Amino acid sequence: MTSTHRGPAADTPAPGQLPVADRRQVRRAAVHLIRQDTGAFITMIAFNALAAAAGLAGPWLLGRIINTVKDGGGVDAVDRLALGILAGALAQLLLARHARYLAHRFGERTLARIREQFVDRALALPASVVERAGAGDLTARGTTDVATAGQMLRDTGPDVFVAAVQALFILCAVFLLDPLLGACGVLGLTGIWFATRWYLRRARSAYLDQGTAHSALAEVLAATASGARTVEALRLRERRVADSEAEIERCVTAHDRTLFLRSVLFPSIDVSYAVPVVAVLLLGGVLHEQGSVSLGTVVAAALYLQQLSRPLDTILQQVEQLQSSGASFARVEGLAVAPKGPSDLSGPTAESKTGPIPSAEGAAGNDRIEVQGVRFAYGRGADVLRGVTLSVQPGERLAIVGPSGAGKSTLSRLLAGIDSPVDGTVTVGGVPIADLPPDRLRRQVVLVTQEHHVFLGTVRDNLLIAAETATDAELRAALTAVGADWSEGLPDGLDTELGPGGHRLHGAQAQQLALARVVLADPHTLILDEATALLDPTTARHTERALAAVLRGRTVIAIAHRLQTAHDADRVAVMQDGLVTELGPHEELVEADGAYAALWHSWHGEQPGPS
Repeated sequence: MTSTHRGPAADTPAPGQLPVADRRQVRRAAVHLIRQDTGAFITMIAFNALAAAAGLAGPWLLGRIINTVKDGGGVDAVDRLALGILAGALAQLLLARHARYLAHRFGERTLARIREQFVDRALALPASVVERAGAGDLTARGTTDVATAGQMLRDTGPDVFVAAVQALFILCAVFLLDPLLGACGVLGLTGIWFATRWYLRRARSAYLDQGTAHSALAEVLAATASGARTVEALRLRERRVADSEAEIERCVTAHDRTLFLRSVLFPSIDVSYAVPVVAVLLLGGVLHEQGSVSLGTVVAAALYLQQLSRPLDTILQQVEQLQSSGASFARVEGLAVAPKGPSDLSGPTAESKTGPIPSAEGAAGNDRIEVQGVRFAYGRGADVLRGVTLSVQPGERLAIVGPSGAGKSTLSRLLAGIDSPVDGTVTVGGVPIADLPPDRLRRQVVLVTQEHHVFLGTVRDNLLIAAETATDAELRAALTAVGADWSEGLPDGLDTELGPGGHRLHGAQAQQLALARVVLADPHTLILDEATALLDPTTARHTERALAAVLRGRTVIAIAHRLQTAHDADRVAVMQDGLVTELGPHEELVEADGAYAALWHSWHGEQPGPS
């Protein structure tokens, strides 16, 4: 998958991965988040600045104490200055505590916005984009990366900001004491600047690679866990273990790279801390002997620079976390520039192939599905579909049959807008299906496969996903329509909790729950690809007929692995080797004594009649 750029170019992702936002996009997103809570942000800055200012009182008052003692001042004067140091420390403690409280509130609210925005963007992604990127990548971004970005907003960001304000105030204080000592202290910090610059030039790419390695590992582990039975049945255990170990090694290599960067940065910083303090003491001693500065000024300047090590240490130690958090935030924001449809992934756009795309509203009055000269291949492989042409009238029930590998499921993905054809068009009402906005596409066409999901929550929660305003009577009617009689015997009815710790549904029940969601969604076109495969033949036929009755007037396209489904359809399309070779009503195709007739007779264990 190649990145489709919208606005500033995102960092180029590897093939098959979701994009990563570039620096300008990250800055723009951060500014947008701050603007959503400007009042809290400004208040947090104000309290941090006050806390930093309060912290400057100690060294200055200590210098005053030294000068007072040297000049022969009394105990009362020293006590008053000491009380001033205590008051400054107490004020700094209270102000810093309240500033941290404000920072945490700001961070948690902003993190909530990031999570909600991420969920909205993830749900808006076309299924094909998620499939190519892998569930592991999306999962890693939605968990580890979002949590890391949240830590930056809640802890790292405020800590660095407070430390930066403190460092700025301390340097200003040294310059106010004596400009020459201030210049000496700043020059002594140049070693820190060079070490940090070296680190920052390398850290972003290193942490992005580390995030990519985590995503790849999550994908391998998730695929292995979900397909554990298949792995065991096909004796793929050693291969999957080898794949996992390879991805773990990749993660270790990525971590070693970031560790090397830190191992160079931190020792360089530790050595650099002592340089400005020593330089100020040496220069201050010379100036004091010449009578240019007082002893208290030299001591105060040295203490300020010694005190400077604490905020600088915070900043530089958190630089590593900021780089990690920044890379995570860039990966989270990458969903904003992710492809919005299959036609964005590669190849010519729908406009270049078929002319300007009609308005989506154009499909409202004419819902006929047209497949014209469609060719499709996965990646650089051979064509799976080799020029398929098919027309499906509104309200028609079409069954698609054929041997395994004929291209039936691939055609269903194109009809559902999950993939876009390499050549040819798939339209509904003249509009390319793959170019419909995701929300409209999901109202227009629903693809149901034998892969289903039971969400944590109650039966009601699982059904309301498809129709938020549905009443309990409508929910029960949908369950009844798909033959889910077992729902009536649940201990708490629609309020029965499902999943671990609750009521567990077996495969057939979970499939019926998924089909009940389809009834509630009431799509214009329903595509069933082995959607009843887990049901016994009698229940499957009953369910399919019930669906056809409930969705009367809607278009139903069924990938028929049981030919009884084809018998009940208005028309049957026979696919062989990526082509539609026969098309017509069941009776006509049986009488024609072609490929479909052979399949029908074989299904019933009959010998075909003489040609």
